[in-house]
Amino acid sequence: MHRCLRTLAFGAFIAPGLAAAVDLTPLWNFDDPAQSEQRFRAALAQSTGDDVFILQTQIARTYGLRRQFARARSILHALDAQLSKAGPEAHTRYWLELGRTYSSATHPPESQTADARQQARTAYLRAYEYAQVERLDALAVDALHMLAFVDTAPTDQLRWVELALDAALSSPQPAARAWEASLRNNVGYALLELNRNDEALAQFQMALRLREKAGDAEATWIARWMVARTLRAQGRVDEALEIQRRIERERDEAHAPDPEVFEELALLYREKGDLAHADAYALRSRPPGQ
Repeated sequence: MHRCLRTLAFGAFIAPGLAAAVDLTPLWNFDDPAQSEQRFRAALAQSTGDDVFILQTQIARTYGLRRQFARARSILHALDAQLSKAGPEAHTRYWLELGRTYSSATHPPESQTADARQQARTAYLRAYEYAQVERLDALAVDALHMLAFVDTAPTDQLRWVELALDAALSSPQPAARAWEASLRNNVGYALLELNRNDEALAQFQMALRLREKAGDAEATWIARWMVARTLRAQGRVDEALEIQRRIERERDEAHAPDPEVFEELALLYREKGDLAHADAYALRSRPPGQ
C-alpha cells in the first residue's frame, strides 16, 4: 500500500465516475488491467454510439495502468476524427484519459517533463470544463484531483484536492459525493507534507470514519495507517504503535502482510528505544531477496 496521492493505484482510492449507458463499473478490475481490457473489448461487440467511444477510452486507460503510455495515446488519437460528434461524457472521458497518458500515479518521475505536465494540465482542464458545463460532477471531480499529479508541490496539491473536495461535497450526485473519503485522504496527505499535522489528522480521521462505514477492509487499513502515521508525526508514539499493531494483526489474519506497516513499526519501536523490535520489523519491511 502506498499512502501518498496515488488514488489511481488502488481500488480503495478510486471513486467512481458517472456510468455511461454501458455500466463501466463491473467491467473494471484495477488490479488486473489486462483482464479489464478483455471485458471492455467484449462489451464493444454489443455497444453502439457513444458507448463504443467511451469503451475505447477505457481500453486506453488499461494501457496507461500498465505504463504503456504511447499505446494508450495512440488508441485515443485514433478517436480524434470522431471527437467532434461525440457526446459530453465521451468528450470528457477522452480528455481525462489523454491527460492520464501524460501525468498520473503510474508515471515514473523522470517522465514528468515540463512539456508532459503542460500536456496533462491542458487535457485535465478541458475535461473539467466539459464536465462542469454538462453537470458530469464525478468526472469534474476526477479531473480536478488529477491535477494534483501535475502540480506536485504540496501547496499546489492542496489547492487542487481542496477544490475537488469542495466540488464533491457541493454536488447532489451520489457518484461525485463518493469521492469524499479518497479526497480527504489526499487533503490530509498534502497537509502532512506541509507539517500541518493537526489539520491532517482531522482529515484522515474523517476519511477513516467514511471507510469504516463503507466496510471496505483494504481501504480501512489504509485510512488507519494514515491516522497512525500522522500521530507519529505529532510525537504520539504509543497511540500510533497501538494502531499499527492492530493493522498488523488484522492483515496477518487476512494473509495480507504489509511491508509499510512493518516499516512504520520499525520507526515507532526505534523512537521508543526498543532496538530489537525495531531491527526485526525493519528486516520484515524489506522486499524478498534484499
